[in-house]
Order: sequence, then C-alpha cells, then structure tokens
Amino acid sequence: MLSNTPPLTLSGYEPLTTEQRAEFLERGVVIVRGALSEDHRQRLEDAVDRVYAEEQAAGRVRDDGVLHLLGFLPRDDEFGDLLTHPAVFPYLWGTAGWNIYSHHNHLDVTPPARRAEEPSWGWHQDGYRQNSDPETLDPTQPRPMLSLKVGYVLSDLSRTGRGATKVIPGSHLRNTLERPANNADPLNAIEITADPGDAFIFDRRLWHSRSPNTSAVTRKMLFVGYTYRWIRPLDDMPIDRNGAWWDNRTPVQRQLLGESPDTINYWGVKWNGYVDDDIPLRRELRERGLLDRSVPWLR
Repeated sequence: MLSNTPPLTLSGYEPLTTEQRAEFLERGVVIVRGALSEDHRQRLEDAVDRVYAEEQAAGRVRDDGVLHLLGFLPRDDEFGDLLTHPAVFPYLWGTAGWNIYSHHNHLDVTPPARRAEEPSWGWHQDGYRQNSDPETLDPTQPRPMLSLKVGYVLSDLSRTGRGATKVIPGSHLRNTLERPANNADPLNAIEITADPGDAFIFDRRLWHSRSPNTSAVTRKMLFVGYTYRWIRPLDDMPIDRNGAWWDNRTPVQRQLLGESPDTINYWGVKWNGYVDDDIPLRRELRERGLLDRSVPWLR
C-alpha cells in the first residue's frame, strides 16, 4: 500500500507531486507514517481519555465499553488543529480543492471484545445517499468522490486483530462489491496495520469495514472527514463561537468548521457569480502560488 513518511518540518501547503496524486487517485488510500509526533499523539490520547470519562459519567458509553462519538472536534482544544494537520492537509486540498469543510468527524474507543463475535458483513462505502442518488448519472461509471476521511492512529495497531480498519485498495472505482459466502472478507481485503502516530487518508468510495478487537489493546482513533462546502453537514457539532476554542482557530480552520459570510459563499462564489478569492483556503493557496489552472479543483 502507498505509504509516505513526512519530513520533519511541514507547513501543510506542500503540493502533492504528480505521482503522489495519481497513485492516491488510483488506490484510494494512503498511509502517512509518523504523521503525529509522540508528544502530539500523547496529548491527543489524553484528550480522548478525558472525553471518554465525560461520556462514561453521562451514561453515553455502550455496555461493552465502546464509544463512537460524532462531532468530537470542539470537545477539546487539542483536537482543533487536526483540521489542518500539516502531514495530511496537502492530500485534502491537493485532491479535493479549496472549497471544502469538515462535515463529519468521530472519536472511536474500542476496548478488547468481551466475547467472540459472529461473522458479520460490515463492508461499505461512506456517504449514504451519495451512493444511490448519483445513480441518475451513468451507473456504469465510478460515483463521484465527494468526500475524504483521515484516520489518526493513537494506539498500537501494528498487528492484526486489534480492531483496525480493513480496506480494499483500488475498490473506490467500483460501485458494487461481491459478498462472499459466510460473510468472509472480499478478495484483496487488507487490515491497516499502523503504529501509534500514523495516519491514513481514504476516498469515501473506498470499500472498507471495521474489524473485531480480539487483542488486549484498546483501540483509540480519531477520524476527520472533509467534503465540499455545498454539501450539508452529517454531524451535529455545536460550537461556541464566543469561546476560547473558536478563538484559537485560524481563518482556514474556521472555514473548515463551516464558517461563511452568506449562503452562496458555500458554492465558492459571490452574489455576482464570480469566484470569491477571499475564501480563506483559496486565499491561502493563491498567496502561496498553489492555484493551478491545469487541475480543475485548484483553479
């Protein structure tokens, strides 16, 4: 599987090479080794533990100890900078462009399973109706990408059986997936093994599945999804825009949290129909000389 190790110093605005973009568009997934420094990873894990304790005290953790928390970003200041984490951000604007935001994010804690699970079918593409409504187009062609997701690995998933995500590289270009007998994994499925601090990015169309945690390790993950600003949010993510958490966000991060001066701005234009050059991420890319007319989503 495509795997990159970022250099030590990054801004988040290093353009993808032609080869990086082409390989990601072909395979639909990339692993970024060492995306998080150990200090950053530990701070994020501590924040996850705080949120888990709060949810447990409120009775919102499942009986088996599993927590799947949507819209987690505003729950701790440590989470906010993940929106533009420099090790992965180039893949987001580099493959989806500047008119994006985070419509969906979730925090997952998966303790060791208390009992063996019956085989079940969990393979899916993200997007719900995005997988059926576009069938009014040509159903023989791959559906549009529409969104991407980043998974940040906080616990040791370097061995299989620890509840990691399973994927089929290249499957994002197929609209259907054959289901084997007895709910066995499809052909070419792999379980993403990763060290603490690694991250992976995938196209929402990539066929993927959860896996049972049969180990003694508690799986802790943070997922941040991105889509176009003209698509409605998936999560309820109430944010106090008069509080310290919001004050600590950059203009680009505020765009990625859904900020907009008016409704038509979500479509990337002003009311006169011209492109709005003051959209924060577009402005940032323009000032850095990163808009590229040869790449449609970076024009």
